[in-house]
Amino acid sequence: MSRLVAARGFRGGRWAAAAVDAVRDRVARQPQQETGLSSADYAVLVSLSEALGGRLRVFQLRVAADWEKTRLTHQITRMTARGLVAREPCADDPRGAFVVLTEAGWDAITAAAPRHVEHVRRWFFDALGPEHVDALIELNETVTVS
Repeated sequence: MSRLVAARGFRGGRWAAAAVDAVRDRVARQPQQETGLSSADYAVLVSLSEALGGRLRVFQLRVAADWEKTRLTHQITRMTARGLVAREPCADDPRGAFVVLTEAGWDAITAAAPRHVEHVRRWFFDALGPEHVDALIELNETVTVS
């Protein structure tokens, strides 16, 4: 690989990381101010709201969130204390547990989701033209497949 290609790739990678961080920070900050949900709360609630019966085994939630076990345990503990989720035993595995979306959690995610979508649209997609979105789709498919 030539130095020019390597330098350009490095700049491109830095730009992509900076863009993702900027959008992530904006999208996380505003909803937390509006709804009181952190980005971690939102990630857990989204995963549970999309799961059958609003429940996932702890290991499934850990995989979905791509978090370390300790981080997820602390997050679930905080959310349980706030009434957003509950833990339930697993009948098939005495060592296992389910994390279950509560009514308060459902109310929180249904209130926050439209705002989240609006913020992503405003701070990301409105800044791009259709050709940029197509390029991002192609880039994502290329990078995630290889």
